[in-house]
Amino acid sequence: MRPQNQRVITAAASGFGLGAFVAAQVGPIWLLCARSAIRHGARSGLAIGAGAAVVDTVYATLGVAGATQLVRIDPIRVTLGVAGAAFLLWLGGRTLWQAARVRVGGEGDADVVPPRAAFRTALAATASNPMTIASWAAIFSAASVGRLTDAGTGAAAMVAGIALGSFTWFAVLSTGAAQLGRRLSDRHLRLVDAASGLGIAVFGGVLLTRTLRAE
Repeated sequence: MRPQNQRVITAAASGFGLGAFVAAQVGPIWLLCARSAIRHGARSGLAIGAGAAVVDTVYATLGVAGATQLVRIDPIRVTLGVAGAAFLLWLGGRTLWQAARVRVGGEGDADVVPPRAAFRTALAATASNPMTIASWAAIFSAASVGRLTDAGTGAAAMVAGIALGSFTWFAVLSTGAAQLGRRLSDRHLRLVDAASGLGIAVFGGVLLTRTLRAE
């Protein structure tokens, strides 16, 4: 095998591992995906995963394209951070409110999230922390030192691997969560809603605090 082809394959495999690793970390999107799949089935969870993978891919691309300096400009960083935190706080509060509605028997058809709506929510929720662009830029810098992305094809292969790895992890999570959801009672489902809503809101609060402290 030619050395260049071998580097491309290695870059793609490395990207896959990185995408899966980042997606597997417990955070607001992890909670949102698990809760959606438990509540509404694997299709909603997969839609969440697809949205997250799209944003991860965009942010990885921006990172390798040098957008890190842009998100470090204080007015831009604070604006994006506060907006992202506000969205997560709203999303967590809405999930808690839905849990309360179900508890009093008020759940309606609108509470059963179709995949398209879940995908849009995932796009907004994953995009809520644009500073991850800097993280991807650091990863690509390290990969460049290792000569994995010293050519355009290597960088493209790594970005493609990140997209596939991220979605693969969420697919595994969605499938497992959907299977679990079929075995849970209504009481347990309400607890899942409440825990997920609280967790997402906490992550929103943490993002807001870090954004304002770094100002």
